[in-house]
Amino acid sequence: MSQPQTATLAADDITLAHRQFVVAENLSLHLPTAQVTAIVGPNGCGKSTLLNGLARIHTPKGGSVLLDGKDIHRLPSKEVARKLALLPQDNTAPEGLTVADLVRFGRQPHQGWMAPWSKEDQRAFDQAIQAADVAGLADRALDTLSGGQRQRAWIAMAVAQQTPLLLLDEPTSALDLGHQIEVFELIRALSGQGKTIAMVVHDLASACRYADHMVAMKNGTIIEEGAPAEIVSPELVQELYGVSCDLIHDPATGSPLLVNVRRNP
Repeated sequence: MSQPQTATLAADDITLAHRQFVVAENLSLHLPTAQVTAIVGPNGCGKSTLLNGLARIHTPKGGSVLLDGKDIHRLPSKEVARKLALLPQDNTAPEGLTVADLVRFGRQPHQGWMAPWSKEDQRAFDQAIQAADVAGLADRALDTLSGGQRQRAWIAMAVAQQTPLLLLDEPTSALDLGHQIEVFELIRALSGQGKTIAMVVHDLASACRYADHMVAMKNGTIIEEGAPAEIVSPELVQELYGVSCDLIHDPATGSPLLVNVRRNP
């Protein structure tokens, strides 16, 4: 089955809760097609909960998540899996599982019951490991890889799923600076190929540099949304994180840069 060229994903006035505790309320947003959206905000503001709501992992108490204009919870699971891939924050795999084995799992939504591995599956597999630059690691066990290599392998699995929508929860968590850049550049490359990507990001500077669109959250609500260069300001940083800063722009990219960041007196 061929990959859908595009797909739209939106939240329409959703409320998300853990048991009786409301985490995020009356959220509405639309992910810009073929762009990278960064969801930012302080710890506990509802970023990951929102991402899980968009991915159909967390069922809203109110409102709806719309995939191509249809309520995502009314769609067959396989249809959703062909349009949307989620890379959660914590990934675990059986001991000894190789990169190739992991990436092959990404083809499951496209395979029928007991269907053999097809030429299309192989093409998708080859494209995914090339896109994530893990071809040379295909026979390596995941538990022998560096953090950046493992993360690229998990992203390759999501790429092999061949979905036009990709949701990433803190894709650079616990990675050093070099591996962070490695993963962010891969995300930009995937966006350049036409994928619509939403990612939860803790580092505001990285969100400004690598995202086309930004959603700023605080206390379970969206307080600002738009291009980073248009919405990031000392006032927004103060509201989100309770710190003062000055703002300049990167001469190479034009993205906002925070300087002289300091705690409030």
